[in-house]
Amino acid sequence: MIDIRQTDITTLRIDVIVNAANTSLLGGGGVDGAIHRAAGPKLRAFNKTLGGCEVGQVKLSPGFELAADWIIHTVGPVWQGGMQGEPELLAACYENALQLALEKGFKEIAFPAISTGVYGYPMVAATSVALQIMKQYQPAFTRIIACCFSSSDKAIYEKQLRQRRSSL
Repeated sequence: MIDIRQTDITTLRIDVIVNAANTSLLGGGGVDGAIHRAAGPKLRAFNKTLGGCEVGQVKLSPGFELAADWIIHTVGPVWQGGMQGEPELLAACYENALQLALEKGFKEIAFPAISTGVYGYPMVAATSVALQIMKQYQPAFTRIIACCFSSSDKAIYEKQLRQRRSSL
């Protein structure tokens, strides 16, 4: 089941949440900063041992002080107009996170809207990529949550999910 929610991803009691991180994995703004603040200083210390992360790839860390047990960090692409491989790189973020979650036996996963903040990826285009990949992996999970920051983001996810369901 794909569940779309407007909520604070750091409060979800779930197997694993996904962090829209930067390449250092040492914290930043937006959801990345919120996750680091909520998880506490042990997260930064642990992530120093991971050696960073490339765009489209993933790394795993414990959730520390979060309600979630684990964090999958992924680095989304910076939007440059859509002709620099951004859709493929964004799809890789979702696919690699879901694949790692499966490998670790996680049954529930929550995603923020990767790359739609300071990285500038247009929300409608990003949502389309996210839902396409989530739908492919949906049968393997009890729950996949699209965690939205605003009511307008949630409305975009809901509209696109309805359109996908009606086109099946």
